[in-house]
Amino acid sequence: MEKIIIKGGRPLRGQVTVEGSKNAVLPLQAAAILAVQGTVTLNNVPPVTDVQLMNRLLRFLNLKTAYGEKQRQLVINGSVPLSSEAPFEYVNQMRASLLVMGPLLARTGQARIALPGGCSIGARPIDLHLAGLRKLGATIKQDAGFIDARCDHLVGSRITLDFPSVGATENLMMAATMAEGITTIENAACEPEIVELANLLNKMGGRVHGAGSKVIRIQGVYYLHGAEYTVAPDRIEAGTWMLAAAVTNGDVIVRNAAAAYNTSLIAKLEEMGVTVIKQEDGIRVLGTSVLIPASVKAMPYPGFPTDLQPQMTVLQLLANGTSTMEEHVFEQRFNHLEELRRMNADFQIAGSVAILDGPTRFSGTEVAATDLRAGAALVLAGLAATGITQVCNPQCLDRGYYDFYQKLHQLGAQIDRFDVKEKFKIKPEQPRQENKGSEPE
Repeated sequence: MEKIIIKGGRPLRGQVTVEGSKNAVLPLQAAAILAVQGTVTLNNVPPVTDVQLMNRLLRFLNLKTAYGEKQRQLVINGSVPLSSEAPFEYVNQMRASLLVMGPLLARTGQARIALPGGCSIGARPIDLHLAGLRKLGATIKQDAGFIDARCDHLVGSRITLDFPSVGATENLMMAATMAEGITTIENAACEPEIVELANLLNKMGGRVHGAGSKVIRIQGVYYLHGAEYTVAPDRIEAGTWMLAAAVTNGDVIVRNAAAAYNTSLIAKLEEMGVTVIKQEDGIRVLGTSVLIPASVKAMPYPGFPTDLQPQMTVLQLLANGTSTMEEHVFEQRFNHLEELRRMNADFQIAGSVAILDGPTRFSGTEVAATDLRAGAALVLAGLAATGITQVCNPQCLDRGYYDFYQKLHQLGAQIDRFDVKEKFKIKPEQPRQENKGSEPE
């Protein structure tokens, strides 16, 4: 069993560089299915496990992928006949695999997708995806753990989402690029990752307008072709480093962090007394020894990101007084707090609101990561804790952070990661030998 071991109490200092956006890359990988000619080349692609899992799924669908970790470049070629089935063994590990459904329908007229898995952060229904695809003319059946979608051809339609779901918006955008006529998506998600996807689709020959607003219009085209695109920096990784600096009362420059995509976080950090300096090449964060309590609501963009909610609660628990965190995107995303309770966190949960009492004197102990962002929160708490913190299941972090503990180490953290069995292998007891006198025992 792997663990991350942290000896807390040291402020982080130095510089750290943000990788490309994992949440942007995954739909861009799926969009490569639409290219009937040429290759899709993506630059600044992070070597995280979610990207690797999506590549495995694409290869099963008969696309060819080649990734250069040093260059951070991913090349995808789908200009061959494609399979239309994504089985459980590929889909179960990552919910984002559902994003292949829209482009497969548009390209092949059918898609058979196993019900997706992913992080344990509550129910994340796919009804919005399916209802939207039905509006475009797909016939959809669900049976024996699979979603079976078929169409003769997709036809543009007006689709109003009940909730601005990022995944549903992305899936419907990709499906609509090759639908006949015009598709209008109302109450669409506005996240920067939506803009990234629209940019690539347009470079591939698509006609997507309004991405980043509540209304997106797509004029269908007959086919899409290959293109090259450079992925924007990961705003969630950037936010995690910013919070790590604040949690440890440190001084960190986060290279490639885009202030425009982290405005809600910056506002809350400054409200709590943290100094945030916007620079040409990133953001500098300087912590404070006295944190002011704050109330935060995790909301769809441009609201506070739900993917930074667990990390933010660590900072709130360190504040001198009572803070609140409201979660309005995912249910059960307070699971990490029960682990933080083991580290002396004091809180109450009332429905979608967590009431966080500080200042917490985190004490190191053994805790377990239940999902990607919860794992990051536990590591941040360990950095601020007294004593030794052991974070089990660190593989969760590999889904969205590359070299996470190594980068923390370079910032001055006392942190390591290893396989406990290998590091502390118990040797069979040996019989004591009689001391001959000259040699010490």
